[in-house]
Amino acid sequence: MIFTTYWFIAFTVLVVLAYHLIPRPSWKLGFLGAACLVFHAHFAGPAGMAPIIVMMIATYYAALSGSRGLCLAAMGLCVFALCFYKYAYFLVDLVFNGWNPVLATHLRDLAFKASPSAPPLGISFFAFEFVHYLFEVRKGGEPIRNPLKFLLFSIFFPSLVAGPIKRYGQFLPTLEASTGRFNLDNLGEGIFRIATGYVKKVVIADNLNLYVDAYQPDFASMGIASRWILLGAIGARILLDFSGYSDIAIGVARLLGITLPENFNWPYLARNIQDFWQRWHISLTLWIRDYIYIPLGGNRYGVPRRVLNGLIAFALCGLWHGPAWHFVVWGVYHGIGLGVCASYRRIPVLGELLHTQIFGREPLTGLLLTQIFVLLGWLLFFYPVHDALTMAGLLFGQ
Repeated sequence: MIFTTYWFIAFTVLVVLAYHLIPRPSWKLGFLGAACLVFHAHFAGPAGMAPIIVMMIATYYAALSGSRGLCLAAMGLCVFALCFYKYAYFLVDLVFNGWNPVLATHLRDLAFKASPSAPPLGISFFAFEFVHYLFEVRKGGEPIRNPLKFLLFSIFFPSLVAGPIKRYGQFLPTLEASTGRFNLDNLGEGIFRIATGYVKKVVIADNLNLYVDAYQPDFASMGIASRWILLGAIGARILLDFSGYSDIAIGVARLLGITLPENFNWPYLARNIQDFWQRWHISLTLWIRDYIYIPLGGNRYGVPRRVLNGLIAFALCGLWHGPAWHFVVWGVYHGIGLGVCASYRRIPVLGELLHTQIFGREPLTGLLLTQIFVLLGWLLFFYPVHDALTMAGLLFGQ
């Protein structure tokens, strides 16, 4: 991971020191923009930068034009780039492999020749942030007219790789405020968040990863208690790994005087699935809500449509994590959980009884059931569907 390289650490120290030593605000922003370009060029390379530059230029000028059609076209370009670079093989197999394997092979070869060996660095975050920006401008929001500020919104290096997903209306004011006087509170908060992130990631999550890799092959031969302990380690690993990255990104930004949105809020203390998704990867959850779920109709057309919209939104949320069916199934699994959580009280007699007599009186019951649901879901997230179902059965002695 980029955040654990010596290059990243040295680069961050040099950039933070230089940023606060530069006397003029305009020079500070110019230096930070140049630093972000150097960071992106170092880790992405020319082949990884080229499509991002095209997306940036299209997004910037489409928003400035004020044209609804150009904004929609730029959004389409961003979505197409994301699908091509990250999901080309998956989509070709999905659409063509079943009825024309020869054509599917030909299209895969074309995609292989046209794309770099790996997706452009951070393309998921670029696509989501650009779509958000264009969507808000199309609704009447003020576009970013200063090209340097748009560049910094686009490739701000702390959030480039692992988020959080930024909103330009929140980011620009804190970017502008960062050019003022050096603030010791930001220094202390930034160092604390960075240290917390590295402890989570390097000290705990990486060792949990070694534990999981060592014992997961023997899952079937373990006792049931050991299986549940291993499942708990899987759940703790992904939380500490991902929230550790977010802490580092938020901390580095704070050293520069810039505030990024929080991304995790003790998700394993959630008392239901809705509560979990208000605490887990918050910036992604809000993006899915605002730019997929609500445009599909949200909860405006009755319970069946609400559940369907949730399933579609979370299937796409799962697919966002990677081009594999087990991610889609994980997303649908959580979509079902959210649908049940939102509508179970409508069940005649039983629904209100469950709410008042069990979940209302015994809040720990909701917490326990929620965490079991989430932990079982991580099996679908990390393993092929058949293997995940087999492991889930073994947790209950089957």
